[in-house]
Amino acid sequence: MSPDGLDEALVADAQAGSTAAFARLVERHQQALRAFLRRTCGDWASADDLAQETFLTAWSEIGRLTSGRSVRAWLCGIGYRKHLSARRSHARDRAREARYEADHGSGGAQADRPMADERLALEGAMAMLPSEQRACVALCLAADFSHAEAAETLGLPLGTVKSHVARGRTRLLQALRGADERG
Repeated sequence: MSPDGLDEALVADAQAGSTAAFARLVERHQQALRAFLRRTCGDWASADDLAQETFLTAWSEIGRLTSGRSVRAWLCGIGYRKHLSARRSHARDRAREARYEADHGSGGAQADRPMADERLALEGAMAMLPSEQRACVALCLAADFSHAEAAETLGLPLGTVKSHVARGRTRLLQALRGADERG
């Protein structure tokens, strides 16, 4: 049975209430989902939390997954929407904390994590990309999604995804070359 055929059979069983079938879908797609979210978020712990939330939502919405639709793309779409929601929430929290610090004059230090220079440079370059561009790059260049799959997953027009990938690739290369010249 082809991978897509297996997914369709597992989806049908999960839609009929089989938790074992859904568990198999999780096993088959969790690595790709986590990798996408890690690249999109830039924070492994948050990405893992979002992946768990994504699978909880996917279980409750499995009945909405239509036949022939890519399970991986569907899960990444749910994960991306969870990421956007978490990012908005985080921005509100930061704004609230900034107002508090401005009123009370407190500050804090952040702990540094040791990482390879190349990985730091790539993560920094990814973080500088606009959110939609970063998601397109993460899906198409890192997760091997086609442009059409990324467009479906992110709910963007195909041409927009292609533009985001091209511009994102160019910006990443420029940022990484600049890091090499400084290092």
